[in-house]
Amino acid sequence: MEQYDVLIIGGGLVGCASAYHLAQRGASVLLAEKGDINRQASGQNAGSLHFQLEHRLIEHGDALAEQFSRIIPLNRLAAELWADLETELEAPLEVVMKGGLMAALTDTEVTLLKKKHALEQKNGMDTQLLTGEDARRKAPYLCNKVLAAAYFPGEGHANPRLVTPAYARAARKKGASIRKSCEVISLYHHKDRWIATLQTEEGRTQVSAGKILNAAGAWAASSALLAHIHLPVFPVPLMMNVTEAAPAFLPHLVQRASAKLSMKQVADGNILIGGGWSSRFQMTNGRPDFDKRPALIEQNVIRNLALAAELVPDMTRHHLLRCWTGVVGVTADQLPLLGEVPGFPGYYIAAGGSGFTLGPVYARLMGELMTTGATAYDISLFSPARFDHINGFMKGG
Repeated sequence: MEQYDVLIIGGGLVGCASAYHLAQRGASVLLAEKGDINRQASGQNAGSLHFQLEHRLIEHGDALAEQFSRIIPLNRLAAELWADLETELEAPLEVVMKGGLMAALTDTEVTLLKKKHALEQKNGMDTQLLTGEDARRKAPYLCNKVLAAAYFPGEGHANPRLVTPAYARAARKKGASIRKSCEVISLYHHKDRWIATLQTEEGRTQVSAGKILNAAGAWAASSALLAHIHLPVFPVPLMMNVTEAAPAFLPHLVQRASAKLSMKQVADGNILIGGGWSSRFQMTNGRPDFDKRPALIEQNVIRNLALAAELVPDMTRHHLLRCWTGVVGVTADQLPLLGEVPGFPGYYIAAGGSGFTLGPVYARLMGELMTTGATAYDISLFSPARFDHINGFMKGG
């Protein structure tokens, strides 16, 4: 039976980046991906690097906004990491960090923006609060309705089709084994080791690992059940839009203070438009089928594009090229799940939150935690221990 220090479940950004950091620290690593590397959300998202508090984290009242603001130090750490990532991985990732704007078009949004700005300042994030006039000077493409905007110079975007494969190549160079079309179909703990059965095209085989890292993203909950663990990670179907290529005019990441909108223009000139609009799971035998590509909701496409055209009037001149859907994993409290699951020695999880923006940070922290037992950066706020109560009946099984 093959033996490894760590078995990673999931070949998305978090999984491949964790393989890199763990192998870099001397661990023997096997990554098992049931499909292809970067096939799911890690390769289907829009590549936004959004470090300001998103609208979904600040629109549900002061108490919840204060709770969600705890992620700001993690966002700051991510901004530093992304700035040097192409150098670290020795690969072009199309990282562009020319700043991000979150615009307010109503008095209510201005109030929300001011509260967000105060929370960010309190947690050490140096966002700037701009008047509408100042925002249009910085970003002439914005509409005259903009009353104010929050600006953070480190925001931007990267190419999600390049990042995860670059991490996978770097992990292999460090000695990690990465297997595609390799599904973990059973998992149990025996004498301080985890025994996993892997299903491949050639058949089944068993491997032994000292530790498990669940990096299965939207499928983290179903993957955890193999180990008799409940995790509150829920699959959410989303959609994205992209226009035809246009001359460069949109250098920033642009968001709206209380609406589902994000925009950025990539190197080829295409403009990506999203912001968290839902698509719809397809059904099989009366149940949502998480393995099928979610279906578009036409009305959501229209509403998303209308928001884009309202904020950036020049968008009315550009044709929609295509739309696509994908699935992300969201935790019950929308904060990340990072660390060892209490009562299940050696079983770790890294999921939830803004998986693309924060994925490299999750991976670096997991590499540190799983090889040394601690992290220099305090991640106790994101520990699975906060959901320990849901596993009261599962332990010892």
